[in-house]
Parts: sequence; C-alpha cells; structure tokens
Amino acid sequence: MTVMETTGTRTDTCAGPPQQNRRPDGEDRYTISEVVALTGLTAHTLRWYERIGLMPHIDRSHTGQRRYTNRDLDWLDLVGKLRLTGMPVADMVRYAELVREGDHTYGERFELLKTTREDVLARIDELRGTLAVLDRKISFYADAGRALASERSR
Repeated sequence: MTVMETTGTRTDTCAGPPQQNRRPDGEDRYTISEVVALTGLTAHTLRWYERIGLMPHIDRSHTGQRRYTNRDLDWLDLVGKLRLTGMPVADMVRYAELVREGDHTYGERFELLKTTREDVLARIDELRGTLAVLDRKISFYADAGRALASERSR
C-alpha cells in the first residue's frame, strides 16, 4: 500500500496542490539527486527517512538506485509541513505507519493530526503575543528616533 490512498469518492493527496517541475504520472521516475534538487532535502535525509520508516518503500532501478515518484514527492511535501508544525519525528513515523496500515486507522490518524493542529494553534497564539511585544518595541524606537531627530534639528 502506498502512502496515498483513495477511498470512495475522496482522495488523500497528502499535501497541497501539485508542484511545478514535475513529470507526468507514469514518467515520474526521479533519482535521489533530482529529489534533492526538487525538495531541498539532502540525500542523507532522504535515506534516513526511508531507514526510520517515514518514507514508504522506494522502488529501485535495475542497478539498485532509488527511483522516486510524484507520490513520493507529495509525501515528502506533507512530511515537510508536519516538520514545520513541530510534530516529533516519532509521531510522523507513527502517522506513516498508520497510513500504510489502511483505512481502519483513520480514527487514530485523525486524533494525531487534530492534536498537532491544537499544538500549532497554541504556538500561533504565543507568536501573536510575541509579535505584539515586538510591534510595541519597534513603535517605541521609531517614536524615540523621531523625537531625537527633532531635537537635533533645533
């Protein structure tokens, strides 16, 4: 089973809209260096993701080189988004395992993502408070700078 699934009329596409610079499905056999160029991840990171179970099985060429597909790129895009949320790697690996296990894990996946969303919202609130402090400080220094410039011009 791949990390992307179709159930009924809904398709879990892993991430956002299709990315540019991708080959058509069926012709999408990317080398690890091409994936590095497309994603900004290092080859070491891609191999590590595969080793820890964060990436599904990656097909290999007849010479043993990894061959990634558009689905793999979509999955990497989702993993990147999950990393940005601050989700621990262990939770990302668990999520990947649940996806591979099938539809009966929807409930657990839902809870994992819902908890992550709540964590992100809390971080956003915290960052808004931090931004408000910065805005006040910037305003203070802007006002102080104008006052100093006005005094000097007298």
